[in-house]
Formats: sequence, structure tokens, C-alpha cells
Amino acid sequence: MLVAFSVAPSGGPSAASDAGVHDAVAAAVEVVRASGLPNSTDSMFTTIEGEWDEVFDVVKRATEAVQAYGSRVSLVLKADIRPGHTGELTAKVERLEEALERREQD
Repeated sequence: MLVAFSVAPSGGPSAASDAGVHDAVAAAVEVVRASGLPNSTDSMFTTIEGEWDEVFDVVKRATEAVQAYGSRVSLVLKADIRPGHTGELTAKVERLEEALERREQD
């Protein structure tokens, strides 16, 4: 499965930190990268690939890492649940690029 998520503090800084949102996001991404699961981060989301329990464990830990940066946490999730498929983090993009290339040739 692929899970794209965005997590950010809200509600103002907590006593633990008055750092910017980018510091909170960095704390979350650090958790994701340390997990060893295939992942990708862009300007809006971090996407992780793995089995249900392992992916959601990482999302939970990343969310907990952000809790130190605000009195509330906002979490947005999108999942592509496709049993029996792996490597989709890059394969989906490769198929898109191939489709675009075919369209350019037509």
C-alpha cells in the first residue's frame, strides 16, 4: 500500500518548542526516513510504501514527533491499497511518464 500524508502542528507553539512548521515537518520526515520503508517527500506530502501495520505505525510515530511543536496536530492521509503490488512508489510515476511520452509521439 501507498500512504501519502501531511502532518503539521497547529494551535500555536507548545511549551516544548517555538520553532517553525518546517522544523516540525523535519521531525516527522526524520521518523519516516529512519523507518527504512520506501518513501518520498515533496512540497505537500510524504508518501510511504509498505504493509498496512508498518505504514500506519510510521505515520503514528511521525505524528507524535510533531506534537511537541504545537498544542494541536493536523493530519491528512490518502491511501492506495492494492494487495500484491510492491514498488508502486516509483512504478506509478514511471507509467505516467510512459503515457506522456506516448501522447507526445501521437
